Order: sequence, then C-alpha cells, then structure tokens
Amino acid sequence: MSKEIEDHRVLNPGTNEPFASVLERHVSRRSVMRGGLGLAAASMLGFGGAAQALASGAMQKTPLSLAFESVAGSRTDAVVVPSGYTAQVLVPWGTPLSGEAPAWGDELAMTAERQAASVGMHHDGMHGFPLDAENASRRFVLALNNEYIDQQALWAPQGGPTNAEAGARPAEESRTEINAHGVTLVGVRKGDDGRWAHVPGSPYNRRFTSATEMELAGPVAGSGYVRTRFSPEGRLARGTNNNCGNGLTPWGTYLACEENWPNIFVNTGERFPDDARIGIPTERGRYGWETSAGDPSEKNDEFARFDITPRGADAGEDYRNEARTFGYQVEIDPYDGSRRAVKRTALGRFRHEGCWLGKLEPGKPVVFYSGHDARNEYIYKFVSAAAWDPADANRPGAAYDRLEIGAKYLDQGVLYAARFDADGSGEWLALTPDARTRDGRRLHAALGLAADDLAGIIINTCDAADLMGATPMDRPEWASVDPASGEVYITLTNNSQRTEAGSEATYTNEGSAIDEHGVGFATAPVNEANPRSDNGAGHIIRWREGSNGTRFAWEVFVFGAAAADGDNRSGLTAANQFASPDGLWYDDRGDGQGILWIQTDNGYEGVAEHTNDQLLAVVPGALEGGVVTAENQQHLKRFAVGPNGCEVTGIFATPDRTALFINIQHPGNWPASEDATEVTQGDVRPRASTVVIQKEDGGQVGV
Repeated sequence: MSKEIEDHRVLNPGTNEPFASVLERHVSRRSVMRGGLGLAAASMLGFGGAAQALASGAMQKTPLSLAFESVAGSRTDAVVVPSGYTAQVLVPWGTPLSGEAPAWGDELAMTAERQAASVGMHHDGMHGFPLDAENASRRFVLALNNEYIDQQALWAPQGGPTNAEAGARPAEESRTEINAHGVTLVGVRKGDDGRWAHVPGSPYNRRFTSATEMELAGPVAGSGYVRTRFSPEGRLARGTNNNCGNGLTPWGTYLACEENWPNIFVNTGERFPDDARIGIPTERGRYGWETSAGDPSEKNDEFARFDITPRGADAGEDYRNEARTFGYQVEIDPYDGSRRAVKRTALGRFRHEGCWLGKLEPGKPVVFYSGHDARNEYIYKFVSAAAWDPADANRPGAAYDRLEIGAKYLDQGVLYAARFDADGSGEWLALTPDARTRDGRRLHAALGLAADDLAGIIINTCDAADLMGATPMDRPEWASVDPASGEVYITLTNNSQRTEAGSEATYTNEGSAIDEHGVGFATAPVNEANPRSDNGAGHIIRWREGSNGTRFAWEVFVFGAAAADGDNRSGLTAANQFASPDGLWYDDRGDGQGILWIQTDNGYEGVAEHTNDQLLAVVPGALEGGVVTAENQQHLKRFAVGPNGCEVTGIFATPDRTALFINIQHPGNWPASEDATEVTQGDVRPRASTVVIQKEDGGQVGV
C-alpha cells in the first residue's frame, strides 16, 4: 500500500511466532548474507547436489551486466534516469478516454461524469496486453490500477473537498471520488517517432470504478455471507477499491487486487469479528461517502451501502455484508468490453497487495502468491484444482471467453498460508475445513463454522491463518517469480510495530474470531534481522518450492538500509541505498537470466534525506553467493528516481524490452510537461502518471 494511506490501526491480532524471531534464529545459525540456501533445507527439499540451489543456478552461464551508471539520489520535482535514456509522461490522471472531453488544465473542474470517462487517480499496479503478436511491443491495452485519491488535487479549483472531516459530503463530490478509484483500461501505441500516446475512443478504453457492477465467483458466491439488499442472492457486488498491486494470468486476463478497501466503509453498530480484524472504521469512512446517503439524487443506495451498520431484520434488508463483497482478486478481461469483472473469492479475503503467477508447467496446477499488506500479517499461496493446459494460453486479438477459463483455474483450489522455520525451510499450511490447527482441532471447528463451510474460512482468512500457525511478517507487499527457476521474491516493506531491544511483545485479541487460543500479537522487539525499532528499512526474501508443493526453502535476498547505518547488513552504498522496498518485478531476459527491479515507498529518514523514492535494478544470477553483500554491490544499481513526494510503483516492459513502464503516484508538484525529466518551475496541479523509459538508441533497457 502507499504510505500515504497506511492504516496504523491495522495489525495482526494472532499469537504465532513472528518472522522477526524466526529470522533471528536463522541469522544465528548462519550468515544470511553470505551463504545462499541452507544445506539442510536444500537437502530436505530434494534439491539434489545443488546445495546452493538459490544461489548457483544462474552461475553456470555468463550473467547479464547492468550497462548503466547508478544515478545519484535526487530530491527534485522531476524523474531522473541514466544518461542515454528518456522518460515520457503517459496517461496522467484525468486524461479523457474519448476524444470529446475537454483538455486538461489546472483549473479544470472534475465532475462525476467526466471522471468516469477519464483515467483514474493515483496509478499503481499495471500491465500491457498486446492486441496482436506482431505488434506486441508497439500496440496494446494498458490495464492500470487507480489505488486511491488526493482530495486536495481532485478539488483544487474549489479550494479542496467539502466536509472532508465532518458533516455530510455533497453527493456530486462523493460520486466523483468513487469514480476516481478502480481500474483504467486504455489503448496505447508507439509512433514512428518512438513516442507513446493513448488512443482516444479506442473500443478497449474502459473504466471500472467503486460503483461498477461485478460478479462474485468461487466459494463465497451465493453464500449467506454476501447477501445484501442490492444482491439478495449474493451473486453480485458493486465496485472495486484501493487496488494496489496487480497480477496477470497466462490466459490473458488482468487481476486487480483489493487492498486498503476496509477504510471506505463504516460500522457504528454491532460488528462482525472479521470487520474488526480487517479494520472497518467505527465512526466515519475514509472519505465519508456514506454521509451522502439520502441525497435526492441518490440512486439504488449508491452511498448508503458504505454504512454497513446492521439495521434490518436480516442481511437482505441492509448492507451489513457489503464489506464482505470486498477483499478479493478481481479478474478483468481487457479484450472484451461486454463482460463484467469477476471477484475470485477462492484466493482469500484480506488486504491483497498483489497476485503473482508462479512457475507455469503443463499438467501441473496453476499457482498464485499474494501478501497481506499489514503489520504482522501473512503470505499466501493459491493452488488450482485444475492442471495447466497450454491450449488455454492467451491468443492476443482472438475473441473467446477468457473469464470462463479463469473460472476453470481460479474458482476451485486450495489456499495456503506460509510458515517460515528457523532452519531455512518452510511449510504451506492448507486453509481447508478439515485442516488441523496448532492445537489439534479441525479448522472449521476452531472458527465456529460448519464442517463444510469453506466460504466461512475464506471470509475469515486471516484468523484461519492464525490458527494454522502461519508466520506473521513485516508487511508483505509485491512479489515476483523467476519463471525459469520458480524462485519467488517478496518485499517486506517495513513494520512500525518493532520495539526496542529487550522489550517484551505485547498482545491483543480485540475483535478476533478465534477463542482463548488466539491471544493477539501486537508488537515484537527488534532482532538481528530487524535491528531498528519502528523498522522502516525493510528487506526482500525469496524461496524455492519443494517437490511436493507444501515445503519450501527460504533466505533473505537483501536488507534495505542507509549506507551510513551501523548495521547495514547488505553493505549498501550511497549509489544504491534504499528502504521500504515495495514494487517488485522479475524481468526475464531468457536463457535463465533476468533483472529484478525494486521500487520503493520510503519513509525511512536515513535514506529519504538523500533521495526521493526510486527504482533499482539487480541481477540475481550475477551475485556471488546468490544474495546482495558488500562484495557484489556493482550488480545492484539505482536506475531512476521519482519526483518529490511520490511513490514509484507499477512496472512492466514491452516484450522486446525496449520500453520500461513505471508509475509515479502522488507526486507533490509534477509533471511540468510530457517530458518526465523536466524540473517543475512554479506550482502545478499534481497528477499521478505512467512514465515510459526508453534508450535514446532504441536498445533494450538496462543492458
């Protein structure tokens, strides 16, 4: 999630051993930054003679080299890229999707209708879907998450929002803000001059907002948990919200991941246990949309649904279950504008940071990974019941039912939570009704559910993971997978609930659905892996799956730090120091080679005083020992820096790797023009934007 909207109330109320203490013992067993995968774990998982399985796989070949000089840290209102590169602003917030809307201006008043027909606000995860194989690197549909809004920028012409903190919000303002969230689909193309542009009026241009009607699918669909006055059968939902990271499927659909959605609701009455655990406010929603209810222009409870306080005789008479229609992976067909988006509930209900495809192999299940971005929450894996059939692979430009294929792989399967053990091994814990909890009970019984109530387990995913003994982590965010080796990387961005060395952990069970066995874990003391209280630097871990799919081996890949920190475990320098790793993408260059791109959402002062948020590149296959150390710093370089106030997020490249796309979210005073590198002179109305980075000579980015 963006640090701009992190909910500091949210933390895991479980009692499972936190990753911090697991890692402390792991560090004491061996030097994490020196040895690669532990011998015991490698042997146990059947990695054969490759005792350094994570470290040595790519060392058989000549590794890639990063052919650019690390850029200096920057604190300017501009994007900084290496010498020989250009950076172009593309589809900033408010860009009209048709050719008929008025051109942008700092004084342009945004309306609900105009926003619904324009690019949404605060760009985050994204991907490009080619329209044909021949022009895949020049012409595609850009699917783009719009995570949240900046009310001051949105309402700048009128001096800010009305009644932002108290009182009733004007219906038109609430409606406009609702339409600024969600997902944007927009056709883009590269011109003969090498410049990129969106395609106004493209048949693929489309918005999904916090009001768009969507389908529910999987175990929760049709259950009593999601019955509302709008959908008494529990089959439909309205809107997708606070989509942060993203995912893509091998059959050609986009996954928008609902993350900070609880804050848009309010419950002032009796609460479901999952409401408290997930962080539903009790006084006022983040934007107060519920206060617009009763306006004469309101249609079909468009605002009333955000107040989930029980009022009727049953769920069919109110919106007590409305929040339970959120917290899922949302599948969108970017090629077919006639289809609704589908919320795939089998992949769990929590604050999804992303949805990352695992190694894809014919005849084996399809795997997706996701992190729950909150302090002391968990990492999850979904394994499809259906085996992958290459005949289902995407055929760009062809017309067929991609969402039907999605149902085949995403509506049935097993959801797992991860436990990390001190010996460098780990286990995936199945969240199924009959699974045995830590104390020997059946999971359904421990949650107070019927024996066949998989929907109830999905609704209470977090509590189920507590009971099974998953390892609380330091805010798991983006993940990415090396498609050749299957190695999974995930960012653990920070944890503001790290306390001083020698202090005791504190606990709370407020709102937990579990019984006296689930005393809540609230804070944890620092340890060797997280040596700072209020840990702001974060780190990246990786793992490789074992042969049976339920065991894995893990290690720390790199620790974030300031170069001047006394405990700079990865030996970072002024040329590559970073903190709070967030976005992540493994850029496969073929033949087992690749670049891991790391993006930051930093609030750690030791780094922030030297540079704005940034994009770094590292070649894992070039690292002696397989992890970042003081001896191999030349393989980790700062590639780009964002403008003041921003987060650098969202990333992918064209198939030919000649254009790298990133997003600049919540800039403070940018962009000044279409040239992203132009330093803003004076003040502008800030606009989140996609930025296209290319080499001046047209070559591949990074090498």
